[in-house]
Amino acid sequence: MPTKSKLILPGSFEAHHHWYPKALNATIHPMIAFFLQLGQERIISRYCHMHPMVEANKLRELLNHRCRHFIWGGADLLNVTSAGGKRQMVVIENNSCPSGQKSMPLLNDNEEQGSYRLLVERTFKPFLKGLRKSLNGGLAVVYDKNPMEAGGYAEVIADVLKEPVHYVSFYEDDPDPGVEFREGVMHVRTEEGEWVPIRAAFRYLTQKPWNRLPLNTRTRILNPVSACLAGGRNKMVAAKAYDIFNGELERHGLHINTPETIRDVSKNEVPLWVRKLGGRAVIKVPYSNAGQGVYTIVNEAELDRFMAMDFDYDLFIVQSLIGNSSWSSMTKKGKLYHVGTIPDAKNKTYVADIRMMVSSTPEGIRPLCTYARRAAKPLADELTDGTDSWAMLGTNLSYKNPDGSWNSDTNRLVLMDRRDFNKLGVGLDDLIEAYIQTVLSMVAIDKMAVSLSNKQGKFQMRLFKSLNDDRELIDEILIE
Repeated sequence: MPTKSKLILPGSFEAHHHWYPKALNATIHPMIAFFLQLGQERIISRYCHMHPMVEANKLRELLNHRCRHFIWGGADLLNVTSAGGKRQMVVIENNSCPSGQKSMPLLNDNEEQGSYRLLVERTFKPFLKGLRKSLNGGLAVVYDKNPMEAGGYAEVIADVLKEPVHYVSFYEDDPDPGVEFREGVMHVRTEEGEWVPIRAAFRYLTQKPWNRLPLNTRTRILNPVSACLAGGRNKMVAAKAYDIFNGELERHGLHINTPETIRDVSKNEVPLWVRKLGGRAVIKVPYSNAGQGVYTIVNEAELDRFMAMDFDYDLFIVQSLIGNSSWSSMTKKGKLYHVGTIPDAKNKTYVADIRMMVSSTPEGIRPLCTYARRAAKPLADELTDGTDSWAMLGTNLSYKNPDGSWNSDTNRLVLMDRRDFNKLGVGLDDLIEAYIQTVLSMVAIDKMAVSLSNKQGKFQMRLFKSLNDDRELIDEILIE
């Protein structure tokens, strides 16, 4: 892909470039607006009222956690229920540099930069405080996907910080990239071909960012690669981070809800674990994202297709499958199944997930925006021969074109507006639960990243290998 570099000047922001057309003129649903403006103490009071075993002081401490590595994230959550009717939000993953701004109706019609500006003002600007004066250089936004949002961030950063911003593509397979590191300092190539140093960068790199961004840099990068390896783009370590943190949370009445997860599974072991889960499971390549590398298994044909594939990595994770009440995985805690959307005019219910984007601020971890996505086909009551489970369960909108570029199926986007939101069947307590689960998973990953750094802030590769000994992944990681 050709390298593109552009200098963004203050005053360049154009709203129609940074929202999907269907979101640009949407009116936010009153419940979403109410949720986003709830104060922290009201959220704590309500959550503890609904969950009497939760310690308010511990929840307050977590909501005020100052993240050191995983500073901006977005969790994907499923609204599920048990056979006994106990509803909960289940974390599927939490993503560093998540998408969502282009799908979010404005909270205030008079603030046209929306939550792009909230993230820059609340999180990126404070992130730059304390930069060493000896590190001179400009600001940059580097991206390998989602230019609609990446460009929006570049234009808002220019406005908020009142200086030009270098907006540069940095694709994984670019033979002549416009970004390089010299003694830990990022340099970007301008449109005129000149290389200039960068003191701080906002990154939107989603595809194996560790093979282009070094772990240890003098340029300050949001989010740093350590956050990705600790769980923000690494489902294997994320699962371990959740387990470790759940051990700490248990005595305070809190818990990160996840599917039952088996980690460090070699490919030849996969059928054994699928069988243990009743022949229905989800297999994941731990280091993929945007819906890539996820395989839902509900029959032998789907398992056979997975086993016939070749992969770059040695290890996988296997999770319990959340389907319909008659065909979900059987786990130690019983079956969970999708609540799904409110039935449509044809009486069809669809699987939908919710993306909750949050960021670490001086006032704690705060919500930024949210949206939902539904599956392509309705949820079947019973499975039949030839069932395509991904069409019923896969919700990610991104898909890769034959030329390697990305596109989105916006027909399945569910906005948090007056028209779409009611279809989700979600209430205010569900939104609060989604937010709390997002914060808990984010703190777990941030704590894991802290544990993987020594007192000097250097990444401890030996410790990381003990957690994630996948030779192919280790070979990809840039240290310096």
